Amino acid sequence: MAYPSGYKYTKEHEWIELAGDRGKVGITDYAQQQLGDVVYIDLPEVGAKLKQGQSFGTIESVKAVSELYSPVTGEVVDVNGALKDRPEAVNADAHNSWMIVIKLTNPGESGGLLDAAQYQDLVK
Repeated sequence: MAYPSGYKYTKEHEWIELAGDRGKVGITDYAQQQLGDVVYIDLPEVGAKLKQGQSFGTIESVKAVSELYSPVTGEVVDVNGALKDRPEAVNADAHNSWMIVIKLTNPGESGGLLDAAQYQDLVK
């Protein structure tokens, strides 16, 4: 699996696609494979304030319930409501199925995240 090189990654298997002071967040293909068939995703409301590493919701599969962790500190400015109705989209295309958009409070934080090559090494 090729991990998009424009994204940054966490050790907890989230990705963030940064554009200016905003970042789209989702889970990696590796994470969706570990979870199996996703049946439910619980996401925060717009306006929620998150700290880097804080849980912003849960993802439920037939096998397990897992926490979702914010790669950065900031405020949720958009939520992908379509995933509530079609959580299985994450299994079909994890790297295009964003969950939330965060307005970053401290853009420098993203420097501590993994790049695609480092993430690929982590999940080998």
